Amino acid sequence: MNRSLSYSREAAGEASLQVYLLGSIDFESALALQRRLIYQVAGERSGAALVLCEHPALITVGRQGSRSHILCDSEELRARRWKVRWVNRGGGCLLHQPGQLAVYPILPLDRFGLGLRSYLDRLHDVVIAVLGEYRIAGAARANVPGVWVGDRPIAVTGVAVRDWVSYYGTVFNLNPYLEPFRRVRWGSPTQEPMTSLQRERRGAVRPALIRERFVEHFCAGFGISKISLFSDHPALLRQAPSGPVPARS
Repeated sequence: MNRSLSYSREAAGEASLQVYLLGSIDFESALALQRRLIYQVAGERSGAALVLCEHPALITVGRQGSRSHILCDSEELRARRWKVRWVNRGGGCLLHQPGQLAVYPILPLDRFGLGLRSYLDRLHDVVIAVLGEYRIAGAARANVPGVWVGDRPIAVTGVAVRDWVSYYGTVFNLNPYLEPFRRVRWGSPTQEPMTSLQRERRGAVRPALIRERFVEHFCAGFGISKISLFSDHPALLRQAPSGPVPARS
């Protein structure tokens, strides 16, 4: 057996994963929490964290994104109340909406024996495994990080690494209202807009169940056996109001 692979499996099995199921929080609060967790994981390297949440409407633009990926002018952005936030993750331009699952793994990649490419592959495999439970065939692409169903992305991935600890992650469309995604493109201005699990399944989905299954597939994919669940964190200073999510077509 490859020595580094053996080490990564043993280290992953011993690592304790703190899972934060947070509901709806604003993007800045999620970023502040990630920075706090990066500091914690970088110092100890025996643990890891996984943040699952959703955000109010917002556009973030990563290192491969540009203004040309936003197919509306400043007046429309103001009318829709979409703020634009330039961020240091990889990937392109992303519209955050209620009904998405934002997934932010804080992992010491060196302890897991992972390079950036292998980390992205595993993260995509987790999304593909969740889709497989609904008999939906998802596929990753080499040139644009994310998972596609046919010609439309259903999850997009953009990560950053500090001291070999990952942050940011992937955003998975569960049941958002899809019309706004015609105004923002992830990979290029000519790319098809994002789809969702609800659209591809042609039926309603249960976000709580999907979150549960995502955590299970994540632990299996990264070889983690010890987890602790949390619904809050002291670093969350500006939590968005939570409440019932309206039905989406």
